[in-house]
Amino acid sequence: MKMTFRWFGENSDSVKLSQIRQIPGMTGLMGFLDYKAAGEVWTEEEIKAYIDKVHEAGLECEVIESVNVHEDIKMGLPTRDKYIENYNITIRNLAKYGVKVIVYNFMPVFDWLRTDLAHPIPEDGSNSLYFDEKDLGDMGPMEIVRKTAADSNGFTLPGWEPERLAELEKTLKQYEGMTADKLRENYKYFLDAVIPVCEEVGVRMACHPDDPAWPIFGLPRIAHTQEQFDQICALHDSPANALCLCTGSMGSNEGNNVPEIIRHFGGKNRIAAMHVRNVKFLDGYHHFREASHLSKDGDLDMFAIMKAIYDTCPDAYVRPDHGRMIWDEVGRPGYGLYDRALGATYLNGLWEAIDRLSK
Repeated sequence: MKMTFRWFGENSDSVKLSQIRQIPGMTGLMGFLDYKAAGEVWTEEEIKAYIDKVHEAGLECEVIESVNVHEDIKMGLPTRDKYIENYNITIRNLAKYGVKVIVYNFMPVFDWLRTDLAHPIPEDGSNSLYFDEKDLGDMGPMEIVRKTAADSNGFTLPGWEPERLAELEKTLKQYEGMTADKLRENYKYFLDAVIPVCEEVGVRMACHPDDPAWPIFGLPRIAHTQEQFDQICALHDSPANALCLCTGSMGSNEGNNVPEIIRHFGGKNRIAAMHVRNVKFLDGYHHFREASHLSKDGDLDMFAIMKAIYDTCPDAYVRPDHGRMIWDEVGRPGYGLYDRALGATYLNGLWEAIDRLSK
């Protein structure tokens, strides 16, 4: 396992590389250029500048997140080939600077979605990301976009970049009539074009699950169950067509047995990366908040999750995912320093214990 941390760049993140470097057991980053719009080429100059900065801090950068897939690709529009070609150029450029895994998703329009970015946790006075299906129904797509932007503390959020949402109403209209089967067909077209390039340059594409793990606003979602991920792996059968399993995304649906899903795909050599976090189910339908990484603070068994990683995909890149806001920290919701640092330390402690008990 390589423990990593998400960093948005020195001009876009409240967290400093020097602080990340001080977290025990931290080896590197899952990097991100948050100013790049979906469909744009990530140039060699931009990639080199980012990765050089990371290396100067004594950290690795072998994973890049959120090379976003343009909506035209997901919708299967005639313009998709242009954006796929740009994507392949980006894959080649990233590979030149040592990137081995690209984390992405195939969610229509919205990436991860919450109805409150700073919901108070009465047990300890912290706050965290929160979702309540009832609130979503009351707000509708445009209102949730406005609320998310207003509550983001002045930071852009991955998957909620302004340029992607500027034509939201038009995009939603274009998706009318889209079915899960048609979306999956468009997904195969994309994979058939990019996976051969990945195989050529030694990069693995790692699909992130839908978050939360069910359809939103009537849009089809095809990446949130074991069966659906089996279908994704079969779309283009190659180790380069891999997964980034997110325990919080998958775990938002109580029907998903997260440790078993990890064992299933880890045993098939399809897990390239892991996002590890905990969720707490609340009363009502599709109602949860994000918790600390400690098992007892939520409803996911973090020991069983780490044991599944240890047993089936021990070389995966792992990062602590969304943290609470604690100790009066103000930053990008879900991406503060303190709780994610605590999470990394906790996960490393579990790993050390599992390793010792296994020998």
